[in-house]
This record gives sequence, C-alpha cells and structure tokens, in this order.
Amino acid sequence: MKAIRIKEYGGPEVMKLEEVERPVPASDEILIKMYASSVNPADYTIRQGGNEVLRSYLKLPLGLGLDAAGTVEETGSDVTGFKKGDKVYGVPNFPGDGSYAEYIVAKASQFYLMPQHISFNEAGALPSCALIAWNGIVDMGKIQSGQRVLIHGAAGGVGNLAVQIAKAMGGYVIGTASAHNFDFLKELGADEVIDYSKQSFEELLRNIDLVFNASPVRDEGVRLKSVDVIKEGGIFVCTHLDQPFTDDFLNALAKKNATATMVGGGSITTYTSSLDGFTQLINDGKVKAVVSKVYSLAQVADAHRESETKHVRGKIVLEIRKEN
Repeated sequence: MKAIRIKEYGGPEVMKLEEVERPVPASDEILIKMYASSVNPADYTIRQGGNEVLRSYLKLPLGLGLDAAGTVEETGSDVTGFKKGDKVYGVPNFPGDGSYAEYIVAKASQFYLMPQHISFNEAGALPSCALIAWNGIVDMGKIQSGQRVLIHGAAGGVGNLAVQIAKAMGGYVIGTASAHNFDFLKELGADEVIDYSKQSFEELLRNIDLVFNASPVRDEGVRLKSVDVIKEGGIFVCTHLDQPFTDDFLNALAKKNATATMVGGGSITTYTSSLDGFTQLINDGKVKAVVSKVYSLAQVADAHRESETKHVRGKIVLEIRKEN
C-alpha cells in the first residue's frame, strides 16, 4: 500500500509517497480502508519538527495526518462495535503512522460511524476540528442558549465548526474574519461578523459570555483585548496549546472573575470529548463540512503549501481514493 512518510523534518518536499506494508490491527483496533484525510496546522507543524507541545511525541521516520474517513476492512478480536464495511471517521492513534495512507489501523474507541448522507471527503474534513470545536464551545465553554459568543478565526477549520455548533446550541454568534468571508459566515449562521483587518472588536463589543480563539495566528494582543469584551464571570477558550497564558492576561481575567482554558489535546494525544453529539448535529442538518479544495495523496506537498498560508476557508482535503 502507499503512504506518506517523512525521514527528516523540513518543508513540504520532505514528504515522500512510499510503498509500505499494510498494517495489521491489534485486538482493540480496526483496519480502515482510507478514502479521505485532511490537512491541519498540526500536520505541517509536525512535518517541521513540532513545537513545545508536540516535540516529545515525535520520532522519525513517521507518517502525517490526524483525520481519517473510510470503511472498516477488518476488526481486532476484542472489537464489537464495528463490522466490515462500516463507514467510519475519527482521529487515529497518535503518535502513530498518520492517516495519509491507503490503509491505517487505530483503536476502535477513536472512531465513530460516519454521519449519514455526507461524502468521505466531507467526513475526512471533520474529526480533529470537530473535537476541538465541540470541546471548546460545549464542554469547556459551557454554552447556554441566548449567550453571546465571540469566535476569532471564524472561517478556519475549527472556527467555522465552532460558529455552527454555537448557533445550533442557541448562541448569538459573532465572528472575526477577513471581509471576503463575511457572506460565508453569515450563511453558516453567524449573527455578526467583524473585519479583523479594519475593525477593532474591542471597541465594538461588550458583555461577551464566551470568547473562543480559533485563529491560526498567535497574538497576545488579541487575548488581552478579549478580556476587555468578556463579561463578569465569562469564559475564554484558546486553541494555542503552544502559547501558555501570560500572568498579565490571567491577572486581567481575574479582575472580571473570568476563566481561561486551553483546548486541542483531544485531537492530539487524548480524547476529552467525543464525536457523538457532533455527529448528531450533522445528521440533523445543523452543521455541515466546509471543504475548500481537494488534493490527491500525490499532491500532498501542494496541499501543505496552501494550508500554510493560514487563509484557508474550512478545510483542505486529501482524497486517498475515489468513492465508488
């Protein structure tokens, strides 16, 4: 079978499409015939050698890819929840061999039956970002109907799902994005959109219950300005695991009895949430996958280059094989 492997850290050129042995599932694993994966910032960060959070998990040579969608080809002896032919999606074992491959093995507990009526490419765009968005908005953000939610980086892979989840939960949703994404975010359910390049959100907003920072840009200024708009007792959730909260930021939050938490570990090392609730929202038609572009496995370098611009709407998908 073919799979992407890297034997050194560096630019997109270090990713090689190689012929490797098809993996065999352990007793608690499933073998998945892959149809689609997608490109996440974590993928190119790992390709470059990782950050403070990821580095200790990495050992060359390694595969890349967090997201997986495909069919169950074989089940381990202890697996009871799936059968051959089931359409599944999830985030495979990490650290592992990644999901940029024609077949993968992963713990059955990390996979879920795919939502009904969506394609493999759509399903491949979802799992890791869905876990982070659900964890941030629902589990840690504790969203309640009628609350005001501000989402930074609202048009990105995590951000667009956070907008849809927050809206489905009854929130009043405000997103920051570039002007060309205004109509897109309105279609997803955003009540207001702020142009981060021309407007100062801290001057326009007040009494925000939940701030969810899903922007790919690390900016301490955005954090501090978010404190200005958050209400007494509000919640700040951030996806930047590699950028710890500063004392200045935490002290400013404390003056408002507000709290700050990080989210993202669920898509990297351990699951702090599940795809159950999210899958139901997809099935109910309240959330949809946003695929910006589809590349083949052989075009993975181009896919990474586009992702690294940090201006992708939704997700870039890697189509491993065509749907029948």
